[in-house]
Amino acid sequence: MEIIEGAGAWTRPGDDATDWNEQLRRPDLSVGTYCIPAGGKDTQSPHTEDEIYVVTAGRATITTPDRSAEVGPGAVIFVPAGEEHRFTDITEDLALLVVFGPAYGSRG
Repeated sequence: MEIIEGAGAWTRPGDDATDWNEQLRRPDLSVGTYCIPAGGKDTQSPHTEDEIYVVTAGRATITTPDRSAEVGPGAVIFVPAGEEHRFTDITEDLALLVVFGPAYGSRG
């Protein structure tokens, strides 16, 4: 067993508009925290891995080519590998617990 300290906790990004911090990495999954400040821009590209987001703080809209939805604390979002997606209209500092399967970037 392992306790993943800080996973999903808001931390103010540095000079970049967003901040990704991977807290656990195994071949079949990785866990990290993605933070975007209120009014910030989400510049991510589609990933080669399936992904689950859990909103731990903040409010925003998640947009894919087929759908948009407002999300806030407690929302759980599944994004399949390769699907374009982006958080927009970030009205409150957004903190996301992110789980990738397999591990982020492993399908390069």
